[in-house]
Amino acid sequence: MSSTLILKARICQKSLQPFIHQARPAVFTLSKSSQLLWDDRTSFPKSVFAAGTAKRTAEMLKRKASHECFTGRMQPPDRPLPAAEWKKLKESLGNPQRFDTQMMSALFHSEEASLLTFVAMETGTLSYKLLLRYLTLCVRGGHDNEVFDVYQIMQESFPVLDTGACSLFIKSFSRTERWREAISILQEVKKVFSPSPRNYSDIISAAVQHGDVNTAWALYDELIEKGLSPHWDTWDVLFKGERKSKEEGEAMSQTEQQERLLGILLYMRNNQIYPPYSLTSSIKAWFERYSLNWTGSWTNASPKGVCRCCGSKLESIQLTAEEYQQLRDRVMSDIIEGRDVFNKTTPEELEQFKVFVKRKPAFDVVIDGLNVANVNKDRSKQSETLLAVVSELERQGLTILVLGRKHMLWPSRSWDKHNMNLIQQKAHCFFTDNISEDDPFLLYATLHSGNHCRFVSRDLMRDHKACLPDGATRRLFFKWQRGHQLVSIPSYDTIIQTEGDSWHIPYDDTEDRSTYEVPQQWLCLTKKH
Repeated sequence: MSSTLILKARICQKSLQPFIHQARPAVFTLSKSSQLLWDDRTSFPKSVFAAGTAKRTAEMLKRKASHECFTGRMQPPDRPLPAAEWKKLKESLGNPQRFDTQMMSALFHSEEASLLTFVAMETGTLSYKLLLRYLTLCVRGGHDNEVFDVYQIMQESFPVLDTGACSLFIKSFSRTERWREAISILQEVKKVFSPSPRNYSDIISAAVQHGDVNTAWALYDELIEKGLSPHWDTWDVLFKGERKSKEEGEAMSQTEQQERLLGILLYMRNNQIYPPYSLTSSIKAWFERYSLNWTGSWTNASPKGVCRCCGSKLESIQLTAEEYQQLRDRVMSDIIEGRDVFNKTTPEELEQFKVFVKRKPAFDVVIDGLNVANVNKDRSKQSETLLAVVSELERQGLTILVLGRKHMLWPSRSWDKHNMNLIQQKAHCFFTDNISEDDPFLLYATLHSGNHCRFVSRDLMRDHKACLPDGATRRLFFKWQRGHQLVSIPSYDTIIQTEGDSWHIPYDDTEDRSTYEVPQQWLCLTKKH
């Protein structure tokens, strides 16, 4: 790419500034189809709470396939063209109205810039969309000098830049010696909309790389205060950058930096976040670097919750009495009595159920009858499946509650009358209206019965967990759920934990872990005396 071409375009651009300012609104919004071609936020943090990751990935792949199909219809030239040849190419394609923006999209892979000169000469100006797509091309290609030129053009020509342009400028400036200008861009962004975690991450990385750790941590604190979730690479660069800042004599003391980095681990713990292997490796290297007394090992836990490396007992999955009471109160007020429950459940029916539960002994197990029966895809054996589960739990001497729907009492191919009679003999049963939602009843009965009570269901209850007011309560719910939902109950909690002289960090070593699953691999860090 040539800076000369950009300067020529700038001359054309300046001559029409009055027209441009009248034609553009104060805030620029591109169409969705345009955003797909320049949006920089294509990576998503992997977290146990990141529901919908699979859906986002599928959508991203769909957009990519659509873009490849689109660019295939307008083939870019295999060499830079003079303006006259661009004109011939445009005419050969029937002089399409959006030739410039469509061709620029096609040029993403060939990194061709002479198109700008042709458009500027033919029309006397460069549109916002075309400049934005060219900016994307420059940023992706690492042509930062061209980015600086585009920045000057757009600042002089447009009163306000949108989030896409600002994010691209922040990304490009942050990887150069002009990285501090990215902070100024960030400040301008905050006047109009909230910056993304990626915006902060780019500048934090630049600050660490240039030895300005005070600025890096100030931006990190701002990111957290805004309630944003940091990207993995933000944490990674902070752990890797501790030595660099120390060598360059940064004002922040080593002790203070160590406390801040340990605070990141506590943040992950409090938010049930599992770092990927790459970040966990950086954490391991940092522990072994800042003190010769720390040693890290890759390991896993025994079924009884004992670290196979150091022999430490991991935290129990069971809630304390205080935690249980706290969770019970929040679930009762925010889920059971919350207004959303009554979209599919009447207050009268829920009150009838509460009276029913109070008249019964405390349950040991609560079963979502329809959910369990649907495990068998053979509809003729659904009642048989439910009966088998109830019979096994009865054999263990447990007090059982089966929650079902009223249609399960109507003899049919799925619901054998004899099987349903046996179920009612072996367990307490409550059958709701067919349109009712089962989960509030299941949660109420389980929590009302006490901390010992378990429940049987394949439902992950993501929507109900989302109704809880804060991250700490949602974490308690997830911990209680994993310790009480009879699928596979571990004896230990999968969460970052420390006892001062040791840290145990579960890490994500797979790309296909479902959001309701927990990692199986651990990093064990121990301090020698």
